[in-house]
Amino acid sequence: SLLTPAKAGTLRKGHYLQIKGRPCKIEKLSTSKTGKHGHAKLNIIAYDVLNGRKLEDMTPSSHNVYLPEVNKIEYQVLDFEQDQDNEQQFFMMLMAADGAFREDVGFVFDLEREKEAEMYEKVLIAQEVITHTPLDNQHEEEAY
Repeated sequence: SLLTPAKAGTLRKGHYLQIKGRPCKIEKLSTSKTGKHGHAKLNIIAYDVLNGRKLEDMTPSSHNVYLPEVNKIEYQVLDFEQDQDNEQQFFMMLMAADGAFREDVGFVFDLEREKEAEMYEKVLIAQEVITHTPLDNQHEEEAY
C-alpha cells in the first residue's frame, strides 16, 4: 500500500503525511488542551511536496492519519529543453546514478524565485551539471 496509518500524536516536524489527498511535509505542529470531550487536538501546518502549497489540518492526537510513501531519487540535470507552446515551461534532461536518462520531468521557471533563477543560470548559461531530486508519489511527479 502507498499509505500507512499512524497515530497523529506520533507526528513530528519534517514527517510526511497526507492532507486532503495530497502528500505533505510537516512544517509546524501545535497541540491544544483537552476539551470537554477529552481529546487533545493537533494543529498541523504542512506544505504539499509536489506543488508547494500550504495546507492545514486539525485532528485529535489519538486518531489515525495516513503517511504517504515518498520516494526520492537524485538525478543530475544535464540540460533543459524549452516547450514550444509555453516559454516558461521546460523539460529537464536528467541522468540517474545508474546511467538511466529521463526527459519527461517538467518545470516552470519563475525567475523571480532565487532558487529557480540560480538553477536556470547554472545549467543554461554556465553549462554546469547540477543535481535534482524529484519527489514521486502515487504516480504523480513534479520537480521540487
